[in-house]
Amino acid sequence: MASTQVTISPALVREHGLTAEEYRRFVALIGGREPTIVELGIVSAMWNEHCSYKSSRLHLRTLPTAAPWVIQGPGENAGIIDIGDGQACVFKMESHNHPSFIEPYQGAATGVGGILRDVFTMGARPIAALNSLRFGSPDHPRTRHLLGGVVAGIGGYGNSFGVPTVGGSVGFHSRYDGNILVNAMAVGLARTDAIFYATATGIGNPIVYLGSKTGRDGIHGATMASAAFDGGQEEKRPTVQVGDPFAEKLLLEACLELMRSGAVIAIQDMGAAGLTCSAVEMGAKGDLGIELDLDLVPCREAGMSAYEIMLSESQERMLMVLKPGMEEAAEAIFRKWELDFAVIGRTTDTLRFVVKHGGETVADLPIKELGDEAPLYDRPHLPKPYRPILSAGSVSPPVPHGEALLRLVGSPDGCSKRWAWQQYDHIIGGNTVSGPGGDAAIVRVEDGPKGLALTTDVTPRYCEADPVEGGRQAVAEAWRNITAVGGLPLALTDNLNFGNPERPEYMGQLVGCIRGIGEAARALDFPVVSGNVSLYNETSGRGILPTPTIGGVGLVADVAVRASVALKRRGDALLLIGTTSGWLGQSLYLRDVCGREDGAPPPVDLRAEKRNGDFVRGLIRAGRVDTAHDVSDGGLAVAVAEMAMAGGIGVSMNARDVPAGLPSHAFLFGEDGARYVLAVPAASLQAIRQEAMEAGVPAWYVGQAGGDLVTLPEAEPVRLADLADAHEGWLPAYMSASPTPEPDAATRS
Repeated sequence: MASTQVTISPALVREHGLTAEEYRRFVALIGGREPTIVELGIVSAMWNEHCSYKSSRLHLRTLPTAAPWVIQGPGENAGIIDIGDGQACVFKMESHNHPSFIEPYQGAATGVGGILRDVFTMGARPIAALNSLRFGSPDHPRTRHLLGGVVAGIGGYGNSFGVPTVGGSVGFHSRYDGNILVNAMAVGLARTDAIFYATATGIGNPIVYLGSKTGRDGIHGATMASAAFDGGQEEKRPTVQVGDPFAEKLLLEACLELMRSGAVIAIQDMGAAGLTCSAVEMGAKGDLGIELDLDLVPCREAGMSAYEIMLSESQERMLMVLKPGMEEAAEAIFRKWELDFAVIGRTTDTLRFVVKHGGETVADLPIKELGDEAPLYDRPHLPKPYRPILSAGSVSPPVPHGEALLRLVGSPDGCSKRWAWQQYDHIIGGNTVSGPGGDAAIVRVEDGPKGLALTTDVTPRYCEADPVEGGRQAVAEAWRNITAVGGLPLALTDNLNFGNPERPEYMGQLVGCIRGIGEAARALDFPVVSGNVSLYNETSGRGILPTPTIGGVGLVADVAVRASVALKRRGDALLLIGTTSGWLGQSLYLRDVCGREDGAPPPVDLRAEKRNGDFVRGLIRAGRVDTAHDVSDGGLAVAVAEMAMAGGIGVSMNARDVPAGLPSHAFLFGEDGARYVLAVPAASLQAIRQEAMEAGVPAWYVGQAGGDLVTLPEAEPVRLADLADAHEGWLPAYMSASPTPEPDAATRS
């Protein structure tokens, strides 16, 4: 072992995110000796929450992950599903929350870069990116700066790389004041017979470093992501990586060309924990040892220590195991793309992870145990106390319905997010059929006719009130959004964002949401094939709202036969699919109009979700319905208003089918699930209603398209132009206001 040794003190162990018991466990695994500082850094990276899932993997095992169309479930760089014709869809979602709060542009940009690498590491060409963003209260002094930086970072990286950003969401709540969420999703296409994995095979095969040089940026990034903020966030700025989308584009093309050459045995992205995690995972998965010589690693800074090289999270880097004898051909490909290429090690039969630097062995560890023996905790968790059910009659409307509608469509959560997505290139590549602003994006698969329907969804206020129902609803919402464009939901990826798991109330939120996700995924035949867990999202003891973001992928059989939100014909009848009870608990109306955040969220009827969704999808796929919208935030009135604004056609709503005794504000703004609004030709209305009745699907006539007003029952008409102004105006006005000066403006990148 290396003669240069640092005394491992209890304080140093704590700085590396290990408990005293975890450190004792590690020492026992290596035979009772004191580790080197490099070994301490390695185990710190492998055993932190971000990499080992030590608080969550016990519960993640309960999720459904298999289906006949699932090629690869959780455990690889990304999930893979078979979409027919020898084609596979590869996708995953991950978080970059802590880095984005510290340095919003680079944090968000490198989040996009990292998830793109996860996809093309599998041999897929990325065809779409999505995101899900949560920020603090608009009144908070940092919110405007953070929102502007994150959106610029997403656009700056994705646009430069050349992948269309086709969907996402933006939400606000004071619980994110000290800890924003930046969840990035990427989707790619591969051939089912040309998929690459991270499992190393063969003894003595060369291990090759590819891509950009290693620097000091990002060191301890994974460890930082496994700890709560304590108010000293700016001191952690050096742990935020710096991305180069143009280098990543070159890396993509070089990797795909090298894969076609037949030289690649295994490949792993250098993401969280950099060289450490990628090397250990490749060796451990293949039951092999790994030997690295860090003197051969391309570095962009002089004098980097072994510790820094092993833990750097510099971007745009890959690790590969190559077939012996093909090093020269592989190097030629990478040199052509002006990228670094270096043979830095080999596979062995020792089951040891051996790292050398400066002629000395600086680490010699059992490779399997670094992953297999990572701590696994069954942490105490408290179920969320049930909130009382609010009856519709107990909520009095504080303002007229027309004013309430204007408030909702112009609120921070309900307003148009056009300001954000117009900064993203959502048509590059030429295959975007439906971009941001609808229920789900649609991207054509190569030359078509089929396409992929893509969405990201979650309603954190539901999860806060009832984690189980909130988890169910997040999956059901993604399923509905894919269905509403005519897609068949196939699989999902998740990004589970929660507070400190060492606090039983926050651990209870995680456990409850996972249970709800699992129940909905099983009922809807919508398996979980990949995902990410982001814990310790809190500042000074205040946790975020539980936010289990769901990224859904579905198949559109023919992109020419699809539905969209926009009304298309005057005179069309509006048909509400699903049952309305007027559920106002945890609704946007209750919060943003009545000023209350209370009550139980709407229960999720998974049988109704499946039955109603299958009926709607059948109509769309048969070419009988081309306008559909699911009912979610703000209820029926907001859904109808969004359809009217998107199509530039007014609506006159009819109260004829309002359930007897239901107050009109509950009918209009309640957020019952399993509902869609369809616009159908008047001549088809009765036939579709009859078919719905025969299928056991509730279907109610609720109005007609036409004119330039939106008329609600028991309300004065609202000009469509006024609704559009309110809807489109809030976010640009907010972002154009004079920002509060940032205390760190002089040091911003």
